Amino acid sequence: MMKTEDNEIPDRERSNTMAKIMYKAGEQAARGNYWSFSNGERISLGSDGILPGDSGTTYVKAHPVLVLAAGPVLGLVYAAFLPFIGIAMLLKVLVTKAFGGALESGAKVATFNWSPSRAFLAGKRAKKATGKEEKRPEEDKTKQG
Repeated sequence: MMKTEDNEIPDRERSNTMAKIMYKAGEQAARGNYWSFSNGERISLGSDGILPGDSGTTYVKAHPVLVLAAGPVLGLVYAAFLPFIGIAMLLKVLVTKAFGGALESGAKVATFNWSPSRAFLAGKRAKKATGKEEKRPEEDKTKQG
């Protein structure tokens, strides 16, 4: 290691700090722009400081021009994979149409006919167990004939 003055950073440490791109919240960071891709937040540090946020937040040090240039590249990747997404959706629809009845009946057996989306707030209506037909009033019979 070379002899340095008090305010200089040794060469080995300088190369490690320059190569570092990813930073976590709460770390000491040099002056520059830091981007959190999880929430899209941009932090601009005018001088050396500590990055804000909770311990799970990760920042990437990048120049704004680099981030703006990444947008069209990511759009191109999305457009390139869009046909594959369409094919996957088409296959899902075909499989659902071909095996939907079997899968649905299998799902009913597996769930024991439990329907969480149904609500019987008034309760189920009880069926009459008399087995006899209801008698009509005499007035209704005379009007029919």
